[in-house]
This record gives sequence, C-alpha cells and structure tokens, in this order.
Amino acid sequence: MKIARRQFLQSAAGMLAVATVAPLPALAANAWPDRPINYVVPFAPGGATDILGRMYAQYVGQALGVSMVVENKPGTGGSLGTAYAARAKPDGYTLVGGTISSHAINVSIYPSIGYDPVKSFTPIILTGTLPNVLVVRANSDYKTVDDLIKKARSKNDALTFGSSGVGSSQHLAGELFAQDIGAHMLHVPYKGSAPSLQALAAGDIDLLFDNITSALPLIQSGKLRALAVTSTQPAAMLPDVKPLKDFGNGLEHYEVVSWQAVFAPTGTPRPIIDKLYAAMHATLQKPEVRKRLEGLGITISGMGPDELAAFQKAEVAKWAAVAAKGHIKLH
Repeated sequence: MKIARRQFLQSAAGMLAVATVAPLPALAANAWPDRPINYVVPFAPGGATDILGRMYAQYVGQALGVSMVVENKPGTGGSLGTAYAARAKPDGYTLVGGTISSHAINVSIYPSIGYDPVKSFTPIILTGTLPNVLVVRANSDYKTVDDLIKKARSKNDALTFGSSGVGSSQHLAGELFAQDIGAHMLHVPYKGSAPSLQALAAGDIDLLFDNITSALPLIQSGKLRALAVTSTQPAAMLPDVKPLKDFGNGLEHYEVVSWQAVFAPTGTPRPIIDKLYAAMHATLQKPEVRKRLEGLGITISGMGPDELAAFQKAEVAKWAAVAAKGHIKLH
C-alpha cells in the first residue's frame, strides 16, 4: 500500500507539473508585448522599406499598445542590418523589414552575409510587391521589346543595360531577360537608381529595368518610354504597358517583382507571430494606408507566415539559379 500510495503521489505530482508548465508559452504570448519593439530597416532612410517600417511602427504600435522603434542599419545590400536582426533574441521584440535582396538574392551573390535567409528567420507577412519596368530613351531606335530581342540576339553585348548595382533586382531582371531570350547583354552597374536613370536619359546605356516608382516621373515627362513591365499583370501605374511574358520569344514565364515583407528571428513563438500578423494585416486594410502604398506603386499582398515561407523559398531557389547561370558573384 505504501508503494502504491507513493506511485500515486509521484504520478499526481508529474501531472501537476505538466499542467503548470504547458500553459507558459500561451501566458508569455498573452503578456507580450510589455516593452518597445525594435523594427530594423536594413536600408537607409527614405526608401520603400523605411517608409513601410515607419508605417507599421505607427499603426501596429498603436494596436499592440507599445512603441515600435525604427532602427536603420544600411549596408551590403540589406545584409548588414538583416544579420544584426538574425542575432537578436527570438522574443518578438526585434523584427526586420525584409526584401527580395536581403531575403532571397544576396545569399547567392555575396560570399558571406552572416545569416541564412530562410533558416535564420520566421516569416510574418508579405506586405506587397512592386514590378520593375523596362524603359528606353524616348528617342531610342528600339521602339518595341521585339526590337530589343532582335538586337540582343545579333551578337553578344550588342545591348547595354544598367542597374542600381550588382545583385539588385534591376540587375537580376536584366539578366533573367537575357537568359530567357537566349542572348547576352552587357551589364553596367551604377550606385543607385537615380544615376542609372540619368545614364539612360543621357544615352550612356540602351535600356534599364527599374522600379516603377522611380522610373515613372521620367516616363510621364516624356524622357523615357516604357516598353513592358516585369509583373505577370499590367501595373496600376502603367495600365497600358504589357507584361514581358506576353511578348513570347522565351519570355512566357518571365516574372520579376521586388517585394517587401516582415520577418522575426527563428524561434520567435508562433502565438507572437500570429499576433503580429493580425496587427499588420489590419494595418494594410486601412484606407489611408492602402492609398499611400498604391501611390508608391506597391500591390498590397497581406500573405501570411506559411504562404510567405513557401514563396520565399521559391524566390531563393529562382535567383540562385539565375545568379549561377549568369556567373554573378561579388568577391
């Protein structure tokens, strides 16, 4: 009887311990947040990632009842600040604004970025996407996409295309275009979007794949002509400009969209991720937010953690293949 009683007491104690320990993650999530949240923007102030970070800081901070502080840590195409966020404690108090560069392309371009874009992070939300636009000078001899294709196929480096830097979405968009049509174009990198647009307008290069937001003023002023967009559907800002995939010649599956998302360090509890997603998704439904993002040319998504995880993995694989085939690597 003494043995049976001892076993019963031990079993009861074990069940009590389980009952006591099991709810702790939920309790921790319910208590979160109780202090300011750090939102890392791995780019300089003023760009799209920074604008979105400050937007989330305002609305999500209000929804959660705490301050959300934006911290700009630019460098290495977004990798410096992203590596910093990857090393943070996974407690929901450090987030990072991720992009096609920081969370898909850079791992295949740079020799070491200090993190794994997939394994080091838990996805929260895909804020939205932004197409690039294929532009030439308004007085260019190349009037159509077919004109460019014919010239590019005539000989290697027959066409020059610019970008905002090696490994940028503009660079990869041009490289993918060349690969899909079976040609080779000469890449001319610049230090940012503005210098590359100026070079195109001045006649220093033949064409450019640039973000629609930055290229639009020069298109509207008549200095540049838009030949196609890189998304699979026409862009709201340029509704009469066809997607590249509609031109055939190997471009049937062509698609390039820059994207903006939010991530947390791997290990952040799922209840916290879900709470962040709910607040961010609600932010994207606000009329004033939608108006501002659409004004930037961003197609709002709101894709959740699981869908974003699958999308990101596909993007990493896609750009790894393009970079390898094009021998694109920074040393």
